[in-house]
Amino acid sequence: MLLTIDCGNTNTVFALWDGRRFVTTWRTATDHRRTADQYFVWLSTLMSLQKIEAQVTEVIISSTVPRVVFNLRVLCNRYFDCRPLVVGKPDCRLPVDVRVDPGTQVGPDRLVNTVAGFDRHGGDLIVVDFGTATTFDVVDSDGAYIGGVIAPGVNLSMEALHMAAAALPHVDITKPESVIGKNTVACMQAGVFWGYVGLVQGICTQIKAEHGRPMRIIGTGGLAPLFASGEALFDAIEDDLTMHGLTVIHSYNKDLENR
Repeated sequence: MLLTIDCGNTNTVFALWDGRRFVTTWRTATDHRRTADQYFVWLSTLMSLQKIEAQVTEVIISSTVPRVVFNLRVLCNRYFDCRPLVVGKPDCRLPVDVRVDPGTQVGPDRLVNTVAGFDRHGGDLIVVDFGTATTFDVVDSDGAYIGGVIAPGVNLSMEALHMAAAALPHVDITKPESVIGKNTVACMQAGVFWGYVGLVQGICTQIKAEHGRPMRIIGTGGLAPLFASGEALFDAIEDDLTMHGLTVIHSYNKDLENR
């Protein structure tokens, strides 16, 4: 069974893929201090609780936190007796081109989202991912990653507002009843919610104008459904886009090995 691991700045997601579907998905806080032994105890406990008896035989990792990868590699070597594929490393090939400025390092998560978006929706896409940062990935007609936009994440912006202004509380991110807030919390929620709706609309409009062809917008990340409720921002929402991309990349590399 394939274990897919998506390590982001805030959370790390583990999912088991049986070749047809994801059997289960788990999430934990990203912490570079977590050892391989701790990962294994956590995973084996969850598998036991869910009565999952299949053995992990292959692993693929996407990580935006390089310090975490070492312990994940040790986990794979020590407990699963396999060498993981790590997106962004030379031995992990991609089924799409990356056309950016020479010397530019593209985040593995953005490459994985590009692969997944192209596999499910074809080319000429904008993939909007609501993570620690809000990223816009532009997928060309042939599936190539050709650049994008990085904006502050929604939670990051809300936390910064709370930390920088002593009188402003920490509030939940939700769709407010109206744009005009009648109290401090409602004002903050309206600013963040409608501010990011405007940000997504504005950036996507500019990307489409520069790209010069019709494009579809795909939303992913935990907050995508919330922002889709405000306006018709997306042509589709994909909850498992990154994990799907990892399975596509893994399959592509297996096919190359078998040739």
